[in-house]
Amino acid sequence: MKKIKAVLFDLDGTLFHYLPTSGEVFLEYITSLGFNISEADRIFAEHWVHYYFAHSPEIQSDSKIFKDDAKGFWENFTKRRLVAFSMDQSQANKLAPQVSDYMSKAYKPKIQVPEDAHLLLGYLKEADYVLGMVSNRESPYQAEMQKLELDRYFQFFLAGGDINSFKPDALIFKRALELAGTFAHETMYVGDNYFADIIGSRRAGLVPVLYDPISLFPEADCAVIKCFSEIPSLLE
Repeated sequence: MKKIKAVLFDLDGTLFHYLPTSGEVFLEYITSLGFNISEADRIFAEHWVHYYFAHSPEIQSDSKIFKDDAKGFWENFTKRRLVAFSMDQSQANKLAPQVSDYMSKAYKPKIQVPEDAHLLLGYLKEADYVLGMVSNRESPYQAEMQKLELDRYFQFFLAGGDINSFKPDALIFKRALELAGTFAHETMYVGDNYFADIIGSRRAGLVPVLYDPISLFPEADCAVIKCFSEIPSLLE
């Protein structure tokens, strides 16, 4: 019998890649404005973005404050992001509207599903692993998966908004286990966000695997892969 019976995946940043990334476009723009960003500050800012979108207390608070003001939310997010780049608060406050406006107009990424993801998913399905997708999205996304022909691999799709639980909450992972019909110790979870995916899945007892192709989290205390072709060896 296989030790691992189910493999669950994150969506955005894992099976879904947005190219170029928002971090690349953001950094290129503020650099064009004359700001010199160190490598340490770049990495810190990327970590902060991952932390923020891991259902952090900050994003929960901001979502309430700017509930009906999308423009205000993204300007406020931009202020926070600029501060993460070691910009002082007054300068970030002044610059945020300009940078946020630029991002809303210029950032038009293309969606890419890595080719090795299709190969892996096909292999796992053929090997009779239970496959599921667990995302922090607010709304169902199965129709989007159908357009990208990803739906054929998965038994279920779970969005945080479906049950009002978002990674790293344990509840969303426990619901995923119910849908998979497996115990936590025989379920692997693969995601790119250490704060949401690794902390959350470990909190619920799953086996965490960090997808980190650019070594953003070199000190991660879990199994780490740079490409999906590494997963079969972890299942042996």
